[in-house]
Amino acid sequence: TSLKLYPKPLVKCMFKNSRGDILSNAILTHVVWRRKRCGKVSAASKKTNSSVTTSSEKDAKAAALSSVLADIEKSYGKGTIMQMGDAKSMAIATTPSGSMTLDVALGGGYPKGRIIEIYGPESAGKTTLAMQAMTEVQKSGGKVALIDVEHAFAALYASNLGLNLEDLVLTQPQSGEDALEIVDRLLRSGAVDMICVDSVSSLVPRAEIEGEIGMMQIGSQARLMSHALKKLTQNASRCNCTVIFINQIRHKIGVVYGSPETTSGGQALKFYASVRIDVRSKGKILGPNEAIHGIRIKATVRKNKVAFPGRVAEMDLMFNGGISASGCLLDCAVGYDVVERRGAWYSYGETQLGQGRENSIKLLDSTPSLYSEIDLAVRVALDKLNNPVDEETVDDETFFEDNSELDGEDVATEGDIKIMTQWDDKLEKEKRKSLKPKVGTSMRKSK
Repeated sequence: TSLKLYPKPLVKCMFKNSRGDILSNAILTHVVWRRKRCGKVSAASKKTNSSVTTSSEKDAKAAALSSVLADIEKSYGKGTIMQMGDAKSMAIATTPSGSMTLDVALGGGYPKGRIIEIYGPESAGKTTLAMQAMTEVQKSGGKVALIDVEHAFAALYASNLGLNLEDLVLTQPQSGEDALEIVDRLLRSGAVDMICVDSVSSLVPRAEIEGEIGMMQIGSQARLMSHALKKLTQNASRCNCTVIFINQIRHKIGVVYGSPETTSGGQALKFYASVRIDVRSKGKILGPNEAIHGIRIKATVRKNKVAFPGRVAEMDLMFNGGISASGCLLDCAVGYDVVERRGAWYSYGETQLGQGRENSIKLLDSTPSLYSEIDLAVRVALDKLNNPVDEETVDDETFFEDNSELDGEDVATEGDIKIMTQWDDKLEKEKRKSLKPKVGTSMRKSK
């Protein structure tokens, strides 16, 4: 847009020199002058710009802001208010989910200190996803807790997933109030890194348990969740603990258009959750004897406050070992051109992984060094994709800050400013002249 302000001979001379002299001194000073970025301007320009605050006023404002920030922290506690430039704790850390494809869809993994909701139909792998995330937390040395409201915890299956049962905190409360109160106390203790509630549909209020079967309790569970999440959200963020709620789906009655599916527990969890994952089963994984060894699941990130929503991840869920990490790695490696697929053959560089996906996965499972090498290559490719660097482009702000010509005493002269002001006046007159309607034409046509 700045090039349109100047005549063609002046524009041509801007690109004649090398990269360092890409703009002439007059153009540079005028652009900086128009942006109010140049501190060393002439006396004439300082008179016209009387609204610019002086350095002493800025120092006074900075001192007043520092004083009020210190007073607020003294009254309400440290960390209550902060400047984002000094807030190192505001960076969002993540926990691996146990599946590389799901980590890519989530933007790095489950965010710490946030509420996560995993919902879907029956036998879709919701509990397995949550337990796999708890296993990853235990591998990093963290503590996990499972609130088994359904009273259906399978210790053998959890052990096959890699969960350390000796370090697992397990509770099976009798009512929804007891379960949410236990979650709140664990959060305030600060000793737990991840809490899983299985499930929201089983958080039955005490009034409904003590009443008769069939008694109408309209909205009691929704009110319970709404009151609890107001406290849990703040405590989870303060203690940097991830809370995973597993939820079931229900069907609305009388829905003709659109999806009749909804989740139990009211609307509060949908708003308080930072990430919502919809888990569905795509198909069965059969063994050599036509026996079902697992299922292929599809996880769709319906809501994500820390990364792009709407991403889809697919993974293999094996009944004897949980999510297949090698299968997820192979899918990511093929997607990011780390592993090449030609027909049914998979190859990594000059190494042939195998014919077919299952044989390639078996090779990765049996060769940890090859698995680690491909894993590192995929993460490097992801880092380049998420943080692209273009060496040929120079940022506008960096160019003006690093240009040595702006450090001179004669950067902005009265003659330069006068020339550019004349061009601005000329362009403004031509613009007003073009906007005037011509004689004999209507206003609509002139517009």
